[in-house]
Amino acid sequence: MKNKKLWGGRFQAETHADVDEFLASVQVDQALAQDDITGSIAHAAMLAHCGIITQEEYDILQNGLLAVKKDIDAGEAKFTIADEDVHMNIERMLTEKVGEVAGKLHTARSRNDQVALDVHLYLRREVLTIIDLLNQLRSVLIQKAAEHEQVILPGYTHLQRAQPIRLAHHFLAYAAMFERDAIRLKNNWAQINISPLGAAALAGSSFKTDPAYTAKLLGFDGTYANSLDAVSDRDFMVEFLSCASLIMMHLSRFSEELILWSSQEFAFIQLDDAYCTGSSIMPQKKNPDVPELMRGKTGRVYGDLISLLTTLKGLPLAYNKDMQEDKEPLFDAVKTVKASLAIFAPLIETLKINADKMQKAVKDGFLNATDLADDLAKAGMPFREAHRVSGEMVAHCIQKNCY
Repeated sequence: MKNKKLWGGRFQAETHADVDEFLASVQVDQALAQDDITGSIAHAAMLAHCGIITQEEYDILQNGLLAVKKDIDAGEAKFTIADEDVHMNIERMLTEKVGEVAGKLHTARSRNDQVALDVHLYLRREVLTIIDLLNQLRSVLIQKAAEHEQVILPGYTHLQRAQPIRLAHHFLAYAAMFERDAIRLKNNWAQINISPLGAAALAGSSFKTDPAYTAKLLGFDGTYANSLDAVSDRDFMVEFLSCASLIMMHLSRFSEELILWSSQEFAFIQLDDAYCTGSSIMPQKKNPDVPELMRGKTGRVYGDLISLLTTLKGLPLAYNKDMQEDKEPLFDAVKTVKASLAIFAPLIETLKINADKMQKAVKDGFLNATDLADDLAKAGMPFREAHRVSGEMVAHCIQKNCY
């Protein structure tokens, strides 16, 4: 029996059902359906522009692809593992809509440059969304800092009270971190916004195509200079996962402080009830589950980064089936970062500041010892001597229990 796959002309037997299931990625890469259709319409427009297909054929393909998109958006499209991935599923749906002309859509294109294009389109969009979420969080922090400009609390080193600082200073430190995160993503976006279409499987196409035309239609800044690189490059994904890991690390550090500060031992803040949960057995409990889970999800995104790096580390050029595994960590990290940022901003916006508790903490622990040493140094004493004198005064007060 001949193989009925779209690529099955060379094969004399059907693929084993277990192999179909093992190789299928459509359960994951359905997330690329919107981008696959967008890229296919642009590719068809380029084929018509170059005279490879007729304008009439382009119109049929475009209308058919839009009809497929409508079915997908309405939840009426049926994806099957027999068609392996989102690309082959959409091509099958298109064939059902428009007939044999659908077979012309894949002219001068491979699934290798097709999937690379889809991921570029997907990540380009998602990065802009995450930048927007970072800016929203920064705005909340800046506003919170302005509202509590006069609140003083201990600054910490080694989790020991160190020097008095403004709460605004503390909030703005995180605002600066999230600003750097946004800058990194903007730099990453420049690497994402390059079109791989036209590379085909790895060596381009014998058809006289115009990759620059397609890139312009899709809003890319340009095309890859090397076709081998175009289909094998996943650096832009690794860079994104690195940026995502840093975002989560910053959220995790902030979450750790919120967990500490909301404890009865600190009582510096109160988290809004809407962002906490209770205990199944202890009625009095108010658990900071949102920042705790944020802290936990950070490890998940780190795992996404390591997963992709490990997948790529031994691959020869150009495309290898291993690269099918690049999407799950990418999609997971995008989902996790977006959800984390979206919930963190209102959590910060609604938390209550216990300024009196912070002020009381400043009065204990000799937090002005450095200022005393500085004053002695300003009066002419060598700073190391001033440091010793100030330290001895602290020790004397502790011994005499005078705080």
